[in-house]
Amino acid sequence: MENSGITWIAGGAAVLAAIVIYVFFFLRARKVNLTRPESPDQKPEWMGTTPPPETVAAAQVDGEGIGLYDHDAGERLAAPFAEQIEDIIRARLSADPALAAIDVDLGTAPDGGLEIWVDGARYTDINALPDERLRQVFRQAIEEWDARE
Repeated sequence: MENSGITWIAGGAAVLAAIVIYVFFFLRARKVNLTRPESPDQKPEWMGTTPPPETVAAAQVDGEGIGLYDHDAGERLAAPFAEQIEDIIRARLSADPALAAIDVDLGTAPDGGLEIWVDGARYTDINALPDERLRQVFRQAIEEWDARE
């Protein structure tokens, strides 16, 4: 009989301790803002990676706020680094009147590889792109992205 009383007291103390710990973590978690920046031009502190300026500009044009990459509706989804490179490519293409009309989209292939879509045509290698200037823009964008990391 005496052991069951001690068991009830120990069990009650354990439940009470668990509730106190839960409340502590719950209240503490509410103080940390993981998703909303203080201003639209600022990213949350936990995002240690700064996206390229081209990604920031593309997201701000869309009114989306800052993210690690800019993905628009109707666009093929690629890995975040590929989406960032795509933003750099698009910025370079729009700055060149001879290339500004070219539509570029990077996506992930069913096998996990990278697909390059140029004006609706699919390519799996930069060297297969139809224009040397376009291949150069891709190479420069990749080099620029690599230099930022």
